[in-house]
Amino acid sequence: MRKLNLIWDYFIICSGEVTLQVEAIYEEVVKKAKEEAIEIHHVEQDREFRWVLVDFFDVALHIFSEDMRSFYDLEHLWKEAKRVSLKKILSKYKINMG
Repeated sequence: MRKLNLIWDYFIICSGEVTLQVEAIYEEVVKKAKEEAIEIHHVEQDREFRWVLVDFFDVALHIFSEDMRSFYDLEHLWKEAKRVSLKKILSKYKINMG
């Protein structure tokens, strides 16, 4: 992303089928970040947990409900970005997902 976006090196995009899953994913990410001593710079979300943005400085994690993922269509918006595996991103930042 660095060539296309001056803020983040990577975008991670995921979704849950319902808002309860979106909230659960977010809560697990926060828990894991604390366990790994990874600082969260900023979080934005809507009130209903239809979407959440977690800013880890170099990495932006987008968690969407399926309808919001389709609506924002970040994969299309950033289609010029090179796709890399999540495993590669996690290993670069020495994050163990166990």
